[in-house]
This record gives sequence, structure tokens and C-alpha cells, in this order.
Amino acid sequence: DECVTDLPHLLNLIVEKSSESPRIKWIVSSRNWLNIEEQLETAGQKVMLCLELNEKSISAAVSIYIRHKVDQLARLKKYDRNTRDAVQHHLSSNANDTFLWVALVCQELADPKVRKRHTLAKLKSFPQGLDSLYNRMMEQVRDLDDADLCKQVLAIASVVYRPVSLKELTFLAGSLEDFGDDLDTLEEIIGSCGSLLTLREGVVYFVHQSAKDFLLNEASNQILSSGIAHQHRVVFSRSLQIMSETLRRDIYDLHHPGISIHHIRQPEPDPLAPARYSCIYWVDHLNAGLRRPSTTSMTTAQSTNSSARSTSTGSRH
Repeated sequence: DECVTDLPHLLNLIVEKSSESPRIKWIVSSRNWLNIEEQLETAGQKVMLCLELNEKSISAAVSIYIRHKVDQLARLKKYDRNTRDAVQHHLSSNANDTFLWVALVCQELADPKVRKRHTLAKLKSFPQGLDSLYNRMMEQVRDLDDADLCKQVLAIASVVYRPVSLKELTFLAGSLEDFGDDLDTLEEIIGSCGSLLTLREGVVYFVHQSAKDFLLNEASNQILSSGIAHQHRVVFSRSLQIMSETLRRDIYDLHHPGISIHHIRQPEPDPLAPARYSCIYWVDHLNAGLRRPSTTSMTTAQSTNSSARSTSTGSRH
């Protein structure tokens, strides 16, 4: 359910390969979405397990996970026995059988800034439930000196159609351009987004789909104050600007239009890196931005043709 792009293709692949190679076992975890269930229904030998009907098994698994995470914290922070037991008891009493809640709380407790003597007070400050925890994270973001930067990053992350790289994010969020070559600062800003985002191999992801759902459904007034359609128009406008400034004829200096794609070596640094997302998804953001007509969207639509023509012409020559 967190596979946003090409989910039907992924499900078809699982069904086909499970039939071709029945000795290979697939473990698929997902929400109870009808479209996912229908596609997997055509698989041959399968066992479906509804977690809501197996609460005891889930509770036992979460308890094991809590013990594992507390053991890690105890070694890292050198907890005494009383502190260790108190942490484990609090997590067990408040987790509501939710792995992610435990993971996020333990991640906060593992922060080097959290001293051992502050552990219990810090622990008790975390509310029960994921939404309450996410809300607390947003409150922390609002109190930061970089609050506006973080909100802009979260707004872009909420509307993009795939996870974006740091380079792509830097150009999509105009206020980050000053830090384009300062990876440490960019990573620090991502880390300041209240544990809602995570960075893996230079790509920005939500820590979980529920974090994105929370921002769009519960905190949209904080990061998307002008509405989601407006944010799509912002990304669309930035995309046109990025493409206009980046794309040029024979950008990889191939000098021969018939060369096989398998023989192309990506330059370092890659001149297409900032514009790769925009080149593919600019039209999707235009479409999403026009779903709610307004003066702004109509103006955007009227200016699109000349800008898009200019960009596409530049890429063809």
C-alpha cells in the first residue's frame, strides 16, 4: 500500500512469479485495500492473514520488538535496571500494538541530545497513538528557527508523485537553493522535520505512509495553508523554471543522436539531476493544480502554453 507508482505492475509480477516458481514464497504486507486483495486473489497457493483478527499474535510480536529496542537503548545509553524496566513498561502500556509508534519513540530516546537522566521525563512527553505523536512532532517543527523551511519541505514531500532526491528537492524548494552544495545543512533540515521524513541514499522518504496521510488529512492547514491545488501549482511553476534553466541541446554531449541508451555514460556531476523529476511530472502537477479553478490557476493555465512550448523547443534542438 506504500507502493504509489506502478502498484498494479508490482502485484501482477507477484502473481505471475508465484505461479511460475511455486517453491518461492512471497510475504506481502498491506492495508485491507480491495484493489490489492482482488489482484492477489488470482495467485495460486496462498494463505491470507487478517491482522485485525489476530490481535494476540500482533501483541506478542510488538512485545518482542519492544524488548529488542529497549535492549538496544539500554546498551547505548547505559540504563540501570530501574530505568530499563520503566522504559519497557511505559512502551508496553502505551504502544497500542503499533510497531511504528515504538520505533519513533525509541528513535527520539536514542538521540544524543537526550541524556540518561532525562529519559523518563522525555518518555512521558510522548502521547499515545500515531496521530497524537505526529501532532506533537508538528508542534516541535513550529518552534524551530527553520520552521518555514521545514514546512516548505513537508509541503513538497506531501504532493510529489515519487520520493525526490536532495538535489531535486533543493531546486523544487526555492528557499533551499542557497544550501544546494551544503549536504550537511540539507540533511540537518530533513532531520529537523520532526522524524516525519527520513533520508536514504540521498533520497527523501516519509517515515511511513501514515505520516503523509496525517499531513494531508490532519495538518494540511499548517503546511498547505493555501490548499493542495496551490502547492501543485507551485511545484509546476518551479518545474518549468528548472527545465528552462537546465535543459539544452545534447545535454550529455553525445554528438550522435543514434547512440544506444546502453552506451551512454552519465556525466558526473549529472546536469540532469536537478530536473529529472520535473521533466517527468510537471504535467501531473499542472493537472492537479487546475482541479480547483481559481484566479491563480487560470492565470497559470494561460501562461503555461508559452512556457511549455519554450521548454519543449529547447529540449528538441
